[in-house]
Amino acid sequence: MRAQQQDLVRLLQLAYSGERGAALAYRGHAASLRDPHERAHVLSIRAEELDHRQRVGRILHALAGRPSRILELRNICLGGAISAFCRVGGWYLPMYGAGWIERRNLAEYERAARLALDCAATAHVEELLDMAEAEWEHERYFREKAASHPFSRLLPVWQSPGPKAGVRTRLQPATPRLAVHPALAAQTQ
Repeated sequence: MRAQQQDLVRLLQLAYSGERGAALAYRGHAASLRDPHERAHVLSIRAEELDHRQRVGRILHALAGRPSRILELRNICLGGAISAFCRVGGWYLPMYGAGWIERRNLAEYERAARLALDCAATAHVEELLDMAEAEWEHERYFREKAASHPFSRLLPVWQSPGPKAGVRTRLQPATPRLAVHPALAAQTQ
């Protein structure tokens, strides 16, 4: 296996296990929320994270990779700890923390799409970009929620990652092969 494909498999292992941890954390986060609309929104994000886990698992399998037991255990523990914290951590810190993590996830799915292009696994690029765009939506929701709280003056939120269209356009200049890939070429015109 080439180094770029190994990097992609490792990144997908992290994402696969991370999505499990996120789903556990969001279950506790949703349970801690009093506002039924916020609770429903966090539960819908949780459902998307579980969908991402299934999709990443299929991509891993297609690349002859498999989940890491150590990462699975680590993220079960982390997700459980975050879930418990959400029940006692108030409203602001869970919203802030979820947004900060989603910002990282967005960058990781963009990186995975770039690695997929670089190692000629182009069949997975569109799906990885689709998941990056979903993470962009999650990050925006939590960033805007955190920014609406008075505590954001003490612990300011990060800057926006830019427009959602940037998820795809940031990938475009990296390689001329992008213009050949029909799923991406159609989106950038």
